[in-house]
Amino acid sequence: MATITKYEESQVQTANESGRTPVVFIHGLWLLPSSWDGWKDLFDVAGFAPIAPQWPDDPESVAEANAHPKVFAHKTVGEVADHTGEVIARLNLKPVVIGHSFGGLLTQIVAGRGLSRASVAIDPAPFRGVLPLPLSALKAASPVIANPLNRGRAVPLTFDQFRFAFANAVSEEEAKDLYEKYAVPGSGVPLFQAAFANINPWTEAKVNRRTPNRGPLLIIDGEKDNTLPLSMARAAYRRQKKNSGVTEFTTVPNRGHSLVIDSGWQEVADIALNFVRRFES
Repeated sequence: MATITKYEESQVQTANESGRTPVVFIHGLWLLPSSWDGWKDLFDVAGFAPIAPQWPDDPESVAEANAHPKVFAHKTVGEVADHTGEVIARLNLKPVVIGHSFGGLLTQIVAGRGLSRASVAIDPAPFRGVLPLPLSALKAASPVIANPLNRGRAVPLTFDQFRFAFANAVSEEEAKDLYEKYAVPGSGVPLFQAAFANINPWTEAKVNRRTPNRGPLLIIDGEKDNTLPLSMARAAYRRQKKNSGVTEFTTVPNRGHSLVIDSGWQEVADIALNFVRRFES
């Protein structure tokens, strides 16, 4: 069973003592909570109490993560969702939840459990029922899913793989900087869970889309995202908009999968902030 770390306890305590609306940021594969540092500062200034939970056993730094990659292995979608729910359960106020990539899938899972007051899923990984599978998504996932043995491993991306999957819409220089600053190995399990979600009725990569207390949801997708292309995000939106709550979709032009960490991150953060402000009270 997942346990709350001291890092997370400190953030929860600070949020509870502030009396502000918490905003929980959920990272995806090949990144750490530090990928949200700029967002946390922005939302703090805007009057929210930011929290960036770890996935179970996340190292404290990119250097430590790359030195000890095996800690990422075997982390499943369900395990991370339950851990995130455990963090949220310790908050005094119902939070806003924002996630990127697999964090975007986890955001929708958490919202489907009725744990968020408003949610933003950015370039979200697919859940059961999202059918499009573009070639670029297969290529981006191929460093993991091309080898079935990777299901039980932690898999790093080479720079060229990161360039295609994350940083295709930025310069070569910026791509190298992002790779050095943020890239860590990722658990193989979630990619296999997402890849086979539509043929596995017991998959953990599924979302309760119809729960009446899901809350407002915004799905954001980068126009040039190779990893989770527009067709996949739009398919998620079409399924989510059947919910009784507010469901919105927007595309950010000329942006790839790195849109939450690259030099244009604040444009995306402002879109998310403007959305959740509408539902803060």
